[in-house]
Amino acid sequence: MLEVRCLLRSVRFCSSAPFPRHKPSAKLSVRDALGAQNTSGERIKVQGWIRSVRSQKEVLFLHVNDGSSLESLQIVADSSLDSRELTFGSSVEIQGQLVKSPSKRQNVELKAEKIKIIGNCDAKAFPIKYKERHPLEYLRQYPHFRCRTNVLGSILRIRSEATAAIHSFFKDSGFVHIHTPIITSNDSEGAGELFQLEPSGKLKVPEENFFNVPAFLTVSGQLHLEVMSGAFTQVFTFGPTFRAENSQSRRHLAEFYMVEAEISFVNSLQDLMQVIEELFKATAMMVLSNCPEDVELCHKFIAPGQKVISFVDKAQYICCLIISYTEAVEILKQASQNFTFTPEWGVNLQTEHEKYLVKHCGNIPVFIINYPLAIKPFYMRDNEDGPQHTVAAVDLLVPGVGELFGGGLREERYHFLEERLARSGLTEVYQWYLDLRRFGSVPHGGFGMGFERYLQCILGVDNIKDVIPFPRFPHSCLL
Repeated sequence: MLEVRCLLRSVRFCSSAPFPRHKPSAKLSVRDALGAQNTSGERIKVQGWIRSVRSQKEVLFLHVNDGSSLESLQIVADSSLDSRELTFGSSVEIQGQLVKSPSKRQNVELKAEKIKIIGNCDAKAFPIKYKERHPLEYLRQYPHFRCRTNVLGSILRIRSEATAAIHSFFKDSGFVHIHTPIITSNDSEGAGELFQLEPSGKLKVPEENFFNVPAFLTVSGQLHLEVMSGAFTQVFTFGPTFRAENSQSRRHLAEFYMVEAEISFVNSLQDLMQVIEELFKATAMMVLSNCPEDVELCHKFIAPGQKVISFVDKAQYICCLIISYTEAVEILKQASQNFTFTPEWGVNLQTEHEKYLVKHCGNIPVFIINYPLAIKPFYMRDNEDGPQHTVAAVDLLVPGVGELFGGGLREERYHFLEERLARSGLTEVYQWYLDLRRFGSVPHGGFGMGFERYLQCILGVDNIKDVIPFPRFPHSCLL
């Protein structure tokens, strides 16, 4: 009661002060201002960056954007206002009345009562030019500025929405989110394309390891998820992964984001493929529903003539095809197309093979299952299928990208795994992994999805460097 009485005294004291003449301006994002239902002169405040300036005899028009929306808010001001410092790129704070716009181009506009310049911009020196449609290749030179363009703004809003959609899918499906480490002592892929970590400066001691063992940036959170799948039936992680691969291709980065999941008590690839398909479709539908203008912009200016959007828009009605690796190789061998890499059984499928298979199957997603044991990591479950000797691995190939998902059933049988590790000389390094099979092991499987490749797929973006805020690739680590 004492706290309540003190609060009431404070209110009575404040009530004796004079009321302000005008109701304080409510701060709104550009998105909220554009969607406002009440436009009867409500006073608001917006903060953002000038996207255009147009001065007429009696009126000054500005377009201001704060990144919350593809569409900018039109500001109408008195032409007597000194507009010399109101240049493209300048940051401003504007207070005024939100009113219905007489123009058909926008529903509302802001009649400015006060314009405050927060930060000037030398528009002549600024590398992003007003009314110019800069190629994505040009914008890569300016990772600190390219987010201010319409196209990168749209891609990054879509990226944010897709991130939320993925988390929502897993949460609604009962998965537990696990933060897997970025620093690790294992190479789950077995490819050897690792970034090794060493202390810098005074801490560097060449004869010793900081962690007592060699440490690397992670290439995958899968093995850590397998640890967690001994306590939780469904787990996932979503974070950065790293590959020291000297590739300048349009689909590889040195740092990229992976969505990975592990599911216990899974006995068949069909169960795993169902989760993969549902994740892909649910996320695509949510992005299309919540970012229609941004997706349309990408379709119009990034992928003109492609049917990327129509493919994704119909994703909920598409049933993914399923073919075996052996069938895929036969299709490739019978193709009239000449490949740079000759398709042979027992050899990894190349990007050109993957794209051909998708096209051959009608430009819809295709699951490839049952790969040769020799080309897959040690943890894939042996199919015990005689001379072919395949494992229960699966990839999902999609239009425009090729491989998007990769996964499979894990070898839960102790003796099978022990033999595989012994043949590879990895028994000592992965003794802890063998221990998982000794104490309460269950049939389980999982998958990983390259998040940037997913964005390439649904947006039709040709180069993976354009769907991540700060691309990292060989000979380039700007900022």
